Amino acid sequence: MATTTEQPPKPSKKKVNRLGLAQADYKGKPSTLCKGCGHDSISSQLVKAFYEYGVEPHRVAKLSGIGCSSKTPAYFLSKSHGFNTVHGRMPSVATGCVLANRDLIAVGVSGDGDTASIGIGQFVHLLRRNLPVVYIVENNGVYGLTKGQFSATADMGSKLKTGVINDLPAVDLCGLAVELGATYVARSFAGDPKQVVTLIKGALAHNGAAVLDIISPCVTFNNHAGSTKSYTWGKENEELIQEVDFVPFFDDIDIDYDEGEVRSVELHDGSHIVLRKLERDYDPTNRRRALELILDAHEKQQFLTGLIYVDTKQKNLIELLNVVDEPLATLPLDRVRPPKKALDDIMESLM
Repeated sequence: MATTTEQPPKPSKKKVNRLGLAQADYKGKPSTLCKGCGHDSISSQLVKAFYEYGVEPHRVAKLSGIGCSSKTPAYFLSKSHGFNTVHGRMPSVATGCVLANRDLIAVGVSGDGDTASIGIGQFVHLLRRNLPVVYIVENNGVYGLTKGQFSATADMGSKLKTGVINDLPAVDLCGLAVELGATYVARSFAGDPKQVVTLIKGALAHNGAAVLDIISPCVTFNNHAGSTKSYTWGKENEELIQEVDFVPFFDDIDIDYDEGEVRSVELHDGSHIVLRKLERDYDPTNRRRALELILDAHEKQQFLTGLIYVDTKQKNLIELLNVVDEPLATLPLDRVRPPKKALDDIMESLM
């Protein structure tokens, strides 16, 4: 009688990053937002960017304010820290978080109302201090939680579903960021996932305030004809200022190729990235040109995407304060609480 021997199943090859983590390790809870919301697309790209860049989830602090956008940190990096603040106050909490533990990677997720209206004062001071934080604005031009009124980023002349026309000028968050001190400023579109992932990875590598203004259509209140924050308008009016690629720094990867040439480069994890050296002469380190480009795009009613401005030389807030290398939250009391003699000396000096 013939017998058959069952072969053991072959072990599945689970794709992992350089830390040995799968992309699923960077996911969060299922979204409760409207189906098709641009915010969900951004959450997916955050998952992919953190996975590809190889970030340890427990080193990330997710911060948000109030609004549809501020719910999204629940939808990515479930193994990281999280703090949902009050409306418009995320920047101050982010500042305290970074000062207390400089080893954490702070990621702030906000909306156009949370940032450009009630929170604009705090946003301004985060910029001028060059706080090392990845600040993502999920910008849909309306207040989604309160039935779709115009927000401060709604373009003049845009129309609500009700037919109401916006007659006020928009706050341009990228222009504000460049002018007030952010050292990494980019704009993208939720419908362009490849660019969003690349810009997030660049922001993670940056040592300073990294602002990403991502146009994120509200499918319920602001995705109709007449909206300048809709999927259709974004796709038809997007103007790429450059093809954005990012190679993370582990060991130097030296390449030399001519303008217009395409080159495939092997990265540290064995994957490949295809680079194309642009013939266009735009320089994202030129602050004056960055502001001119933003104004020019407004005048031409163009949707400008890509890395608008970067400055790698400006010191961030931690460096300016000469903070010790150890996280302040881990220091013992004898290093953070002055002894009585120190107070006595101060009082003596005032007499």
